[in-house]
Amino acid sequence: MRKTALLIFVAAAAWGAWVYEGQWGSFGSGNGYFDDPEGIAVGANGYVYVADQDNDRVQYFTPTGSYLGKWGSSGPQNGEFSGLFGIAVAPNGNVYAADSGNHRIQYFTPTGSFLGKWGSDGTGNGQFRGLREIAVSSSGTVYAADPTDTTVQYFTATGSYRGRLSYSQMYIPWALAAAPDGVIHVGVYRLIYRFSPAGSYLGYYGWPGSGPGQFGSVDGVDVGPTGYIVTIDSVLNRVTVFNPNGSYLEMWEGTGGGNGQFREPRGVCFNRTGSRIYVVDSNNCRIQYFNRNAPAVEPSSLGRVKAVFR
Repeated sequence: MRKTALLIFVAAAAWGAWVYEGQWGSFGSGNGYFDDPEGIAVGANGYVYVADQDNDRVQYFTPTGSYLGKWGSSGPQNGEFSGLFGIAVAPNGNVYAADSGNHRIQYFTPTGSFLGKWGSDGTGNGQFRGLREIAVSSSGTVYAADPTDTTVQYFTATGSYRGRLSYSQMYIPWALAAAPDGVIHVGVYRLIYRFSPAGSYLGYYGWPGSGPGQFGSVDGVDVGPTGYIVTIDSVLNRVTVFNPNGSYLEMWEGTGGGNGQFREPRGVCFNRTGSRIYVVDSNNCRIQYFNRNAPAVEPSSLGRVKAVFR
């Protein structure tokens, strides 16, 4: 490793930057295996829910990856999926799943019992063309991003249509998060827009490029309990952390299959205390997790790690 990269890592460790803690999963269809995983969310019970896309199922785990259970199979019936992308957990523990190929949202109990669904193919209110990501606010409002229809709709917890996020430059909304203060963060290609809970545009952060705080592609975003923001970028194979006002704080990146490296990461989330970050390392068919309080590891196991603080 180059001397400059090592020095950057040491500075990051001294400031308490995020460090690699562990991982689980590999390619396959058995319990705890994945095939092109996409979304990830953590419930109040601490369970980690993963949208195992090409296996058309949801799996859930302990905070460090011990397998707990699963539900789902391929098809159009209740509890079945076709192209499972986003996943989100409501304050009451119910799990919402973006069933893209079936043009609908389904929701379940924390252990997978079917509760309800809504949606159909189309561009009208409550319809979807390419449903991708979902988020649930602290008030229980469900937001759904549809990049094919270039819109974000929002609904009650049981699917009654309430409105759309309004902005003339909404283009391919790909990533979605609901902050604790109700602000909605929408990843739109290489920027992240902010909206009020009622859908008014509030501004943006990030910028196209490959430098700190810039994006090649915003593929996932989450906002922790204290307002800090984490994003993932499948083009740059990068995780970036921003402070609550959208100013860049730190990042780590690296292409490959080693610890702390990625191949097209697709999902990201904080745990409920904000002390751990989970990343869906999609093409490596695994979940990696990072902890601000974990002991630092050797730089070679993290790929290229950077940190900048303001």
